Amino acid sequence: MPAPCRAAVLGSPIAHSLSPVLHRAAYAALGLDDWTYAAVECDEAGLPALLLDRQWAGLSLTMPLKRAVLPLLDRTEPLAVEVGGANTVVFADGQRHGYNTDVPGMVAALAEAGVTAPPGATILGAGATACAALAALRAAGLPAAVVQVRDPTRAGDLLAAARRLGLAVELRPFGSQVRDGDLLISTVPAGAADFFAERAIDPRARPGAVLDVVYDPWPTPLASAAAHSGIVVVSGFDLLLHQAARQVELMTGRQPAPLEPMRAAGHSELARRAALPAH
Repeated sequence: MPAPCRAAVLGSPIAHSLSPVLHRAAYAALGLDDWTYAAVECDEAGLPALLLDRQWAGLSLTMPLKRAVLPLLDRTEPLAVEVGGANTVVFADGQRHGYNTDVPGMVAALAEAGVTAPPGATILGAGATACAALAALRAAGLPAAVVQVRDPTRAGDLLAAARRLGLAVELRPFGSQVRDGDLLISTVPAGAADFFAERAIDPRARPGAVLDVVYDPWPTPLASAAAHSGIVVVSGFDLLLHQAARQVELMTGRQPAPLEPMRAAGHSELARRAALPAH
């Protein structure tokens, strides 16, 4: 029997995911003409049934599926266990293997921008991406981070991830002043950090670099304010690109992933969307 060549991204809502564009561009560049990649609407209730389909080669997962998938896996890499979420499932040897490519994707996106050894870090938000950010900061050699949250009572998953990762976390109110020189990582949805843009870029205490995980619409007010002040800015697209590249490698077994064709396809699609009439 030939190995399955079907892959997909699961989530709800999922229609506007950029993942199919990136993965299909990789398949084309690698000459994998028999591989397909789709966007499949799926919530937590529908996840177990989809994971029973052994015709998948691999699946990409968005929230809230990254956490929901953990008890459904046969094997989970240590990093995904520590972070508390797997965004990638690879079907191999009759088993479901879970991985987290958000962390290496974030490390690679920051490194590409020259951000490899920040003196400190502040994270906005406490969701799954914030947990991945903690692991990326550990990889950069940081022993601690500040995390700004609206409701500290909802930061339990993040604090648990920090303990597993061996990082100290200081919770501060959302919108607090960022420490001078910190890498600022915004993991909140589009619009949630807009009011923060001018406050964060304070000449008396300004970030050394900014990563905003939003990629559409881009630039965000936070990214624009940072760029205007000459601060290094890393976009959510950079993160998405590098985590998708790692997914392609895991699912197809081909290394390295064709980063530049994937990047070009993603930028082209975002430009196409930006040109569409506003609804």
